[in-house]
Amino acid sequence: MSIIRRISYNSLTYGVYERILWSQIKDKPVPEHIGIILDGNRRWASHRMLDPIVGHEYGAKKIEDLLTWCFELNVKTVTMYVFSTENFDRSKRELDHIMWLAESKLKDILANKALHENRVRIKFIGRLDLLPETVRSLASKVEEETESYDKYYINVAIAYGGRAELVDAMRKIAMEVMEGKLNPKEIDEDTVSKHLYTSHLPKPDPDLVIRTSGEERLSNFLLWQGAYSELCFLDVYWPDFRKIDLWRAIRTYQLRNRRFGR
Repeated sequence: MSIIRRISYNSLTYGVYERILWSQIKDKPVPEHIGIILDGNRRWASHRMLDPIVGHEYGAKKIEDLLTWCFELNVKTVTMYVFSTENFDRSKRELDHIMWLAESKLKDILANKALHENRVRIKFIGRLDLLPETVRSLASKVEEETESYDKYYINVAIAYGGRAELVDAMRKIAMEVMEGKLNPKEIDEDTVSKHLYTSHLPKPDPDLVIRTSGEERLSNFLLWQGAYSELCFLDVYWPDFRKIDLWRAIRTYQLRNRRFGR
C-alpha cells in the first residue's frame, strides 16, 4: 500500500517528467486488471467554490481519458467504482443530476464506434434494480451490444457495494443448494467467485486498485476480488487525474514484489 502525493508541474516540466516515467514503465509488465475508485468530485468543486454538480460533470469527462490511457498500455480490464449503494443517501437534486449524467454517458457509449472497433465488452455491476428505469434500460442495451466482445473489458460499479455483492452471491449459492443443484460440501472459493458480479471476466481479481482523493480505504469496493490486490492511494481529486498519475501508480505496482502470502 502506498500514498502518492500530487506534484504540480508547468507544461515543460510535465513533458520531461512524462518521458522519464514512460522510460521507467514501458518495458515492464503492466497490470492486467486495474480497479479504480473515482473519488473527490465534490471536494474538487468545493475547493473551487463551485456547485458539487460541476465536480460530477468534470469527473464524468475524465473517465474517457482514463480508458484511453489504460488501453494505450494494453490493460485488458478496468473496473471503475462510480457510485456506491451508500451514495443514494445524497440529496435528491444531486442524485437526479448524477443519474442524468449516467444516462447521457450511456447514450454516448451507444454511439461510440471505437468501442466496437476495439471489441470492448462493457458490463454494469451492482444492484441495478435500484437505478432509474431509463438508466437500467440504456445499461442493458450497452451490455447486449458488447456482450460478444473479448479484447477489452470495462466494468462500471454503479449502485455497488462489496458486501452487497457477497450477500447476493450467498443467496444464489443457497438457492442452488435448496434446489439440489449444489452440494454444500463442494462449496469452495471458486464457487463463490463464480457467483460474483465479476464472474464473466477472464481475470476477475484486480492486480492493482487505485483510489484518488487521498483517502486510504477501499470503501466497500471489490472486497473479495481485491484480497491480494496491490493498493495505491493518490493524493489527487478525480477530476484532476492525469496520465502521469496513472503511470506513477503503475510504476509503484511494478516495484512491488508480489508474493501472494508465499
